[in-house]
Amino acid sequence: MTTDSASRPRIRRRIVVLLGLLVAANAGAWVWAGSLFHAAPAMLGTALLAWTLGLRHAVDADHIAAIDNVTRKLMHGGARPVTVGLWFAIGHSAVILIASVAIAATASALTRFEAFKAAGSVVATIFSAGFLFAIAAINLVILRSVWRTFAHVRAGGSYRENDLDVLLAGRGPVSRLFRPLFRLVTRPWHMAPLGFLFGLGFDTATEVAILGLSAAQAAHGFAFAPVLVFPALFAAGMALVDTADGILMLGAYEWAFVRPIRKLYYNITITAVSAVVAVMIGGIETAALLADKLGLSGGVWDVAVDLGGRFNLLGFFIIGLFAAAWTVSFLIYRWKRFDEIEVYPAAP
Repeated sequence: MTTDSASRPRIRRRIVVLLGLLVAANAGAWVWAGSLFHAAPAMLGTALLAWTLGLRHAVDADHIAAIDNVTRKLMHGGARPVTVGLWFAIGHSAVILIASVAIAATASALTRFEAFKAAGSVVATIFSAGFLFAIAAINLVILRSVWRTFAHVRAGGSYRENDLDVLLAGRGPVSRLFRPLFRLVTRPWHMAPLGFLFGLGFDTATEVAILGLSAAQAAHGFAFAPVLVFPALFAAGMALVDTADGILMLGAYEWAFVRPIRKLYYNITITAVSAVVAVMIGGIETAALLADKLGLSGGVWDVAVDLGGRFNLLGFFIIGLFAAAWTVSFLIYRWKRFDEIEVYPAAP
């Protein structure tokens, strides 16, 4: 599955237009905030906090792991998705908007919100961890087969590229066990409901909702405009960073798809990293949930709870890990001169 060079200018145009629209959306949210709070500088500070929380939340570990894995999965199916991160952010933002409107409607909603948050955080964690563990299992199955194929090609064996495409697209015999999961995401927009489910924990939705409530109180009433501008800023910042992450991974995967041997080698590296990341994040989420609900403490439980509270830092670590994996993969590829390996197509 070699990328058609004629489609690259079209993809670049889509990326430029998409990023331009997101920058405009961020600017529009700030114009809205400025028009509401031009006479209240303290509220502009609160608006900046809401926007910064959105930027920060976009690099939470579960965001990065889900977006990167789904981008790669869709590319192996023949797509060149540029909106995976955007749709994930849209679904996630919908939770924030609904919560903020509900709380702004009546102060008593905050009590009910806290009760729902407790249940929602469990549902979101179970779904998120389960999704990541399933992704890890699929990646390990793929990694085993790709490594065997790579070793076979290095030894001078034949290679039919379509066989790898079938495996990586999740259509191989073993991957059929996980087909129901992959059926959830066959288009970029399918990330929207996944983002919604990931957002049910309300970890930062709570912060934005409280910000909206306090801003409404400062304005001497529960007017919706001052309340909604905060989740709008939060969503705009989060969408910008999540979209950029998906586009960066798209570019890295594009490099890998130019030559069959490069595609094989790169997939060994990135599939191994993806599996490690998915297991790590899913494990932290599961351990932190068990520690919270069962009152477990000490050792690994305290570490999991501490890391669970630092998901934004883990997100930066994962971005760095993927970048380092791509860089090391590229250097070893050149050093070992894998590009010089002749690939002989298998007989049809």
